[in-house]
Amino acid sequence: MNALVNIFKQSLGLSSIAVNGGVHPPEHKQESTSKPIGYLPLPKRLVLPLRQHVGNLPKVLVAVGDKVLKGQLLAEAEGNISAAIHAPTSGTIAAIEDALIPHPSGLPDRCITIDVDGKDEWVEHAPYDWRKEDKTKLLESLRNSGIVGLGGAAFPTQVKLRTNAKSHVDTLVINAAECEPYITCDDMLMRERADEILKGVEVAQHLLGAKQCLIGIEDNKPEAAEALRLACANSPLAKLVSLKVMVVPTQYPSGDARQLIRLLTGIEVPADKRSTDVGLQCFNVATVLALHRYFDFGEPALSRIVTITGNVKTPANFEVLFGTPVTDLVKAGGGALDNTDDYIMGGPMMGFSLPSVDVPITKAANCVIASAPNLFAPAPPAMPCIRCARCADVCPVSLQPQELYWFSKSSNLEKARDYNLFDCIECGCCTYACPSNIPLVQYYRFAKSEIIAQDRAKEAADLARERNEFRLMRIEREKQERAEKHAQKAAGAKADAAKTEAKPSTEASADAATAAKKAAIAAAIERAKALKAAATPQNVVDAKPSVQAEIAEIDARRETAKQAASEGILSEQAGDNTVSTRDEI
Repeated sequence: MNALVNIFKQSLGLSSIAVNGGVHPPEHKQESTSKPIGYLPLPKRLVLPLRQHVGNLPKVLVAVGDKVLKGQLLAEAEGNISAAIHAPTSGTIAAIEDALIPHPSGLPDRCITIDVDGKDEWVEHAPYDWRKEDKTKLLESLRNSGIVGLGGAAFPTQVKLRTNAKSHVDTLVINAAECEPYITCDDMLMRERADEILKGVEVAQHLLGAKQCLIGIEDNKPEAAEALRLACANSPLAKLVSLKVMVVPTQYPSGDARQLIRLLTGIEVPADKRSTDVGLQCFNVATVLALHRYFDFGEPALSRIVTITGNVKTPANFEVLFGTPVTDLVKAGGGALDNTDDYIMGGPMMGFSLPSVDVPITKAANCVIASAPNLFAPAPPAMPCIRCARCADVCPVSLQPQELYWFSKSSNLEKARDYNLFDCIECGCCTYACPSNIPLVQYYRFAKSEIIAQDRAKEAADLARERNEFRLMRIEREKQERAEKHAQKAAGAKADAAKTEAKPSTEASADAATAAKKAAIAAAIERAKALKAAATPQNVVDAKPSVQAEIAEIDARRETAKQAASEGILSEQAGDNTVSTRDEI
């Protein structure tokens, strides 16, 4: 019987895979699907948060006072995972400062504020010939397109379109499920712009090189499913790849990417891997339509379809420029009714309360719900857990929520990690099904934040320890270097001292040798003199008496001359002494 049911489902394009867990809360979708998509008038001021995506903040390229045109790049992507910000319309940069943004923390963040001039003048832009142009260049240009996942995750699309040898994509999955209650922006988008969606699918398939494309849509959207089937039949992509529209059961959270992949293909993506590791990639219908607008018209991400519903007069869907105040959207929905007490961005299962109705619409804002006590009654007080295991029955990722609850409540964080806390997608099914009204997801979020904080603190401590160890090692190395230098200096000083001690003995030896040499010379001179004095001239021995007498006379004159010379010197010395004495007197 089950086999016949599966064959019948396949003939209608229905998925034959059973939904794992999940819940089916009241849908409340028909209220906002009775009117076509509307357009808001230009607001007076736009506030563009820089943090509208997962990843690094973009780098601001403008300054206060600059005139900007529609589509102009205001902040470029910074780092591998980032997304650009563009001017949604023309005007003047009024401020670049912290302002209140739509975030669960309620804290302000960096924003660019534009005073709108009302002219809506475009910057120069042109389409891409993406069928012929190099894929690397296309992806590089897509980096500053500002396109992110418009299903709510806001992950930069250019990162998901990059492939390599390790992550080849064979199947492209288009997420058209829109499973959360109240949200109908994708439903209306598929009804009215199915052809444009298929053109965007064609771009994504070209960049990824996928061989088949599966479009998954819940069975509570028959008009949208029929529009997609007709668009697929007329799309040139149907001639190139296997293109199917597959209907899945209406069960929250079938719109989660991993759940939808399992429903459409039967492949369960492991918790520690990405879908590209098993040859799959998933995009929201609004995201692929943004790809079409960018490549076929040159338009960056400037607006999106947003649902305004709940406690307003006329729930509907509108195309809204990024940065538009939520108050303008509420006004377009006919205004909030008197008993409105809160505003929720997103759906009732995974959305959060806005800190103010004046915050801007961002890329992740798919729905704004005006809350009232008759729609969302205050949560009753939590009761003790009765261990009924309903939370485990509805968990779409097959965790043990009750165990995670105990570990989170008692701050046994390592045990919670061991029980795969981070596999929790925070869908809220366990909280919805709990008969004791325990806010289970809040405990899981608390535990995750604590674990992340501890991991960051440990990381910082490890880094500090490494830096300290490196510092101590550097100090020790410098100490050793100083010791080696001191040792070298001491050795040099010792060698110099040895040389200094050896120098006096060497000098004494040299002086003694010089003195001995002088004494020897003096002795030799004296000997020569003695020999000369004792020597008798040999040539006068046999001379005549007259000659000898003449010689004797000459010797006598010489002796007289010597004496006279000696006496003259003495008299001169005496005269000098007399003169000096006079001078003294």
